[in-house]
Amino acid sequence: MTDPTASAPAEEENFASMLENFCPSDRREVRPGERVRGRVLAVGKDLVYIDAGMKIDAVVERAELTDAEGNLLCAEGDELELFVTRVAEQEIRLSRAIAGTGGMQVLREAFRQGAPVEGRVREVCKGGYQVELLQRRAFCPLSQIDLAPVADPAVHVGATYPFLITRIEDRGRNIVVSRRALLAREREALQRQFLEGVTPGDVLEGTVTRLAPFGAFVEIAPGLEGMVHVSEIGWSRVEHPEAVLQPGERVRVKLLQIEAAGKNGQPRIALSIRQLEEDPWTRAGERFRAGDLVRGRVTRCAPFGAFVEIAPGLEGMVHVSEMSYTRRVVNSTDVVRPGDEVAVVVKSVDAAKKRIALSLREAEGDPWAEVPARFPAGRRVEGVLEKKESFGWFVRLAPGITGLLPIGTLRRHPRAAELEPLREGAPLRVEIAEVQTDRRRISLTPAFEDEEGDWRAFGEAPAEERLSALGEKLRKALAGKERPSP
Repeated sequence: MTDPTASAPAEEENFASMLENFCPSDRREVRPGERVRGRVLAVGKDLVYIDAGMKIDAVVERAELTDAEGNLLCAEGDELELFVTRVAEQEIRLSRAIAGTGGMQVLREAFRQGAPVEGRVREVCKGGYQVELLQRRAFCPLSQIDLAPVADPAVHVGATYPFLITRIEDRGRNIVVSRRALLAREREALQRQFLEGVTPGDVLEGTVTRLAPFGAFVEIAPGLEGMVHVSEIGWSRVEHPEAVLQPGERVRVKLLQIEAAGKNGQPRIALSIRQLEEDPWTRAGERFRAGDLVRGRVTRCAPFGAFVEIAPGLEGMVHVSEMSYTRRVVNSTDVVRPGDEVAVVVKSVDAAKKRIALSLREAEGDPWAEVPARFPAGRRVEGVLEKKESFGWFVRLAPGITGLLPIGTLRRHPRAAELEPLREGAPLRVEIAEVQTDRRRISLTPAFEDEEGDWRAFGEAPAEERLSALGEKLRKALAGKERPSP
């Protein structure tokens, strides 16, 4: 039979162990104002229970651990850093800030530990605010009430905030506090937590805070800004960010890079808006093919050509040689300017190299298409002497159509001396000698109205033109015969 007294020592040992676990000997005493670190044991309807290594568990008001929308900011097992506000026989109260009543010892302890103390803004005074702090009067400078200045300082009067004590002098009669220092500390903690949870490539939401010529600044966490370079705002060329974005606008951005903090203590964060959209060059070859007639906007000009955006993010180039059939273009700005809306013809698309060749002159039409019908060999027309060269004279027959009167042909003509005085820009009557459409060449010979050739041309003209021309000839002939009597 087992002796019941034999198990007594073991039971006593187990009870002692349980008692030690429930009230461990290393649990310490705490005082109001002391900063403690504890683990969340449970979350109740109104209280959150904390194990902070004290003889009894501590509690904190649930409302202190929620955000503006009422969402709880912690869960069971999380560790929190709080401050002792009250120590009673059955309860220890914790808070994110010291509040209630207390003497100078509590204020000095809060000052020493950097613990927040709850205070009420009583009134605006010279240079700042009068703040009631644990039934004592303190001063908060105007610049220390918030992170950003406000237009009307009176908006803070009557509000209750946590403050940090920055100075205690003259045996407590001069207490200076700062709310900004506490807000900055909390913001830094939030920023650090945010940065630890993101990696390049993440898609974030933010608010445009300010614009600069080189890009836009976007707040992606409280007080944490990243920059969207002007080249990353969109696939289209952006000259001025304010033309695309506005301060206060909500945008989605892609996190590109986070660099170490600079001299201002802030990390450099690179963001992109355009990389959340499909690269337009991916399907450029499907959307545009050689021969397509499209409209676009001139984005920039260079001496060798103009760049035209034919779709968001898709720019093609019109070389100066493709700008006009009717004139010789030396600089692209002789024909177009940035911002002009133009019609162009697609000549080629190379999506791999991101190149599109465009033509302005083909969109306007080739005047040489009508040359065989308008200027057949043998027809006489009146043109304009455009330029004299040693090898011949260039004669403009129509916009974009120029023929050459060879110098040899001119000198062999019996009436060449009559043409020598002509200057550039003067009218000149010529006959079409030969047309080479494939080489865009027209050869000319001199023509005079009173030559027999005019009658040959008259015979080839339509009936209406023949009658008109014949009447004019007869009128001149009769006028020559009617001379006054001597």
